Amino acid sequence: MVGYAIRRFLYMIILMVVISIVSFIIIQLPPSDYVDIKVAQLMAQGQVVAEAEIESLKRLYGLDRPPVQQFLGWVWRMLQGDLGRSFKFEQPVADLIMERLPLTLAINLLATVLVYAIAVPIGIYSATHQYSIGDYAFTVVGFMGIATPGFLLALALMLLLENTLGFGAGGLFSPQYQLAEWSVDKVLDMMKHLVVAIVVEALAGTAGLIRVMRGCLLDELSKPYVVTARSKGLDEQKLLFKYPIRIAINPIVSTIGWMLPGIVSGGAIVEIVLSLPTIGPLILSALTSLDMYLAGSAVMVLAFLTIIGSFVSDILLVIVDPRIRYEKTN
Repeated sequence: MVGYAIRRFLYMIILMVVISIVSFIIIQLPPSDYVDIKVAQLMAQGQVVAEAEIESLKRLYGLDRPPVQQFLGWVWRMLQGDLGRSFKFEQPVADLIMERLPLTLAINLLATVLVYAIAVPIGIYSATHQYSIGDYAFTVVGFMGIATPGFLLALALMLLLENTLGFGAGGLFSPQYQLAEWSVDKVLDMMKHLVVAIVVEALAGTAGLIRVMRGCLLDELSKPYVVTARSKGLDEQKLLFKYPIRIAINPIVSTIGWMLPGIVSGGAIVEIVLSLPTIGPLILSALTSLDMYLAGSAVMVLAFLTIIGSFVSDILLVIVDPRIRYEKTN
């Protein structure tokens, strides 16, 4: 296991290098850059921008250098802990990301826990009560959940809360608490807003996972070892939890590591609708404004989360299913 962990660590370094190159190339693909967009905005406001001023801006932002030099400089600064400076916000990228990272991780970790807490039991129930009324009901709700975009669910929930409880779910705080000092009431108000975001993002990922759990468990329940165990009189609950569920849950466990970056990036539109200060809207803003250092660094953070998550999933698979081994045995 130690040898496997060392090899995976080396692979992670190689993957991060490849991802950094690909990310920078993608960011450089648009024919314009941040200065071009800024100049276009100034001209749209009626201001005249001289060519010398444009060249000065490009030198200021380091956009006058060849792409290879820009990339090497960006990587060198990242190795020293400097993620660059955002063109749009005129702040260090590390400060912008760290400012939003705690809230992003809190929302998405809690949403991930809620996804599995809901999906796994419902999937088990649907598989063990196949073609029952409950199974049909969860199937209908599941397909509706898969077909409903997260941002639409967020809008519907915001409208429902506004019309029934008079509670505005948008933002991190209600208007009366935005500029107020921290207090118990302000913390409780923030928690109410976070609950809405967590529920919306969790429900968006729950429906598909229910179908996966149901299908995997149904496949295991039809295998000969289950039929044999039942014929020998093994208790149904003991049989279910000791063998089929442990095997059927493997595909679920293998995706745990992928869900965190997926929710962080995939929940961007939901977080924009809910007006939450998280990384998702920040990435979208960086991409639309061609703020390449902010966009590139945010992509690298998501890539790092994906790689670490995949490693965690592999370790969890060994714990859940002892038959899985990553080391060669003689």
